[in-house]
Amino acid sequence: MKFVQITGGKGGVGKTTLAANLGVALADRGVRVLLVDLDFSLANLNVMFGLTARNTLESYFTGERDLAECIQKGPCGVHVISGGSGCADLSREDASRTKRLAKDLNTLALHYDLVIGDSAAGIGPDVLFFSALADLVLVVTTPEPAALTDAYGLVKALDALSNSQHKEIPTPELFLNLVYSSDQADRLAARLRGVCERFLARSARLAGWLPRSNGVLQSSLSQRPFIGNSRSKAALEARCLIHLARRLESRFSLSGAPAGV
Repeated sequence: MKFVQITGGKGGVGKTTLAANLGVALADRGVRVLLVDLDFSLANLNVMFGLTARNTLESYFTGERDLAECIQKGPCGVHVISGGSGCADLSREDASRTKRLAKDLNTLALHYDLVIGDSAAGIGPDVLFFSALADLVLVVTTPEPAALTDAYGLVKALDALSNSQHKEIPTPELFLNLVYSSDQADRLAARLRGVCERFLARSARLAGWLPRSNGVLQSSLSQRPFIGNSRSKAALEARCLIHLARRLESRFSLSGAPAGV
């Protein structure tokens, strides 16, 4: 499958905002997108879309539902699989469960052009497992020093995993959120890239950025993607996402067929 993992070392940096709006931007352009909430126990991708999650990964893991039965339709034809919410059992490490999900996602991916995973924050086993499977990992961070430090920590953890497994894991790319300008995004990415090059011999490039914006905040509060209509597409935040969507279309040679299973 063609798989993009959206993750971040620190919580609250905007991973779900990016995943949801990038998925809608691609679906609006005719790409068949499956969005999967890979935060098994504290998921909120469905909340971003205002969806009531009936069948979730919790239903799938307990055997009540097949993975395909957990799919819901979101805006612009994007398909969504919601994670669990408040289930302590799903927060515990279970390698066999994670591998089963990866196998079934790979089967579902035959019906889609791209699968986008919205991971939990941090460097837990599930985060690292799916990041190692991904064709592209986008590490979301903000200008906050703790967020930048944790973003580096995630790149470092993936580098250590690559070395321990003797497996080449592509260097993650950076996505700067809540910045004031493209210049600030460039400066922060260059600083983080320099640290990665110095200590890990990896060069983490800048994939994109989002401005600090009332439009993004209001979209979260109203549980609607900010890229959902023709007027909003003229806004800076939407143009930033459309630019990233076009990059992914080119990188993965994505088709423009209607979504469906």
